Amino acid sequence: MRRTFRSGRLDVLVGIALMIFCAVIPAFAVLGENVSSVTADQARLKASVRMVPHQFYSVQEMRTPSGTTVRQFISPAGMVFAVSWQGSAPDLQQLLGTYFDELESAATSDPSRRGRGMHVDDGDLVVDTGGHMRFVTGRAFLRSKLPAQVASDDIR
Repeated sequence: MRRTFRSGRLDVLVGIALMIFCAVIPAFAVLGENVSSVTADQARLKASVRMVPHQFYSVQEMRTPSGTTVRQFISPAGMVFAVSWQGSAPDLQQLLGTYFDELESAATSDPSRRGRGMHVDDGDLVVDTGGHMRFVTGRAFLRSKLPAQVASDDIR
């Protein structure tokens, strides 16, 4: 089959359009991972996304159709150092990744941690949750990954 100028030009235009499309798809990662380790958070949550820049970090904020907001805090080095949520309970296993097991074992080992609210402080991992059945709030962060200029109170 002989290629014409038009079909070659169309291939180039399709290639450029594909690169632009892929560049604007937001990438998400889980707590403690590099932002380049793309996960299926947005698709899984069926969420709209916006990037909120701050002076010492950026936040990728997802909002689900049910109104739940999930924020992933990203350091200038591209590391997810914190996540926060409010609304319906999100899939914490998806958001916390390998740190979910640590949270789960801390919650089951101490019966006083169960109930409406929970505070887990296991050295590096800090998790705070609260709320009721239809509206929960929470945050999780890694002390070792917090940028020097960021205080734990900045994570909301």
